[in-house]
Amino acid sequence: MQIFVGLGNPGGKYAGNRHNIGFMAVDRIAEDHGFGPWRARFQGEVSEGRLGSDKVLLLKPGTFMNLSGQAVGEAMRFFKLEPGDVTVFHDELDLAPGKCRVKLGGGHAGHNGLRSIHQHIGEAYRRVRLGIGHPGRKDLVAPYVLHDFAKADAEWLDDLLRGLSDGAPALAGGDQNGFQNAVARRVAPARSSTSATPEKSARPAPADAPAPEPEPDTRSALQKLADRFR
Repeated sequence: MQIFVGLGNPGGKYAGNRHNIGFMAVDRIAEDHGFGPWRARFQGEVSEGRLGSDKVLLLKPGTFMNLSGQAVGEAMRFFKLEPGDVTVFHDELDLAPGKCRVKLGGGHAGHNGLRSIHQHIGEAYRRVRLGIGHPGRKDLVAPYVLHDFAKADAEWLDDLLRGLSDGAPALAGGDQNGFQNAVARRVAPARSSTSATPEKSARPAPADAPAPEPEPDTRSALQKLADRFR
């Protein structure tokens, strides 16, 4: 069994925040893969189902971001799991919007949700880092992550969430490359082969053939003069 954790803050006030992209990710997985209804458990909300042959518990901590580790630790201990059985979906300031990277272990880089999880289960869990971009200045970070996504973000955000859902079975099965490829197919789809670009095999039109050179005039001077008056 595995636990997929989406990080965010509970309540309608925060539902559309950039900080809640982790909640959005597990919500999309639950919807697309026929998971059970969300119910209160482990200081949060859980939904159970399968991704491929793997049983997965989706968890949205209800403790607010800074105390996320309480819910994660409680669920992990209840099922007698190891940190390596936990995958956390979270917002990432250091990635461009729509980018996705998978990481195992390492520091929390100042993310308060990850900091709390570190305190409760250690650092040896898997993270799915979801790029939301950076506001440019450190003092703008808090209002930026606690603000809703802009309307202009809707298209790439939907593509990213669909890609995460598409790749979730591969992620649960340990196929990190398969997961990343599924996301990439959504956020950067291949160009259509019918696009209006010139074919490489097309050859330039041949230039006009040169005009033939005139034949030399072999008539005598008297013959030329006579021909002029004919």
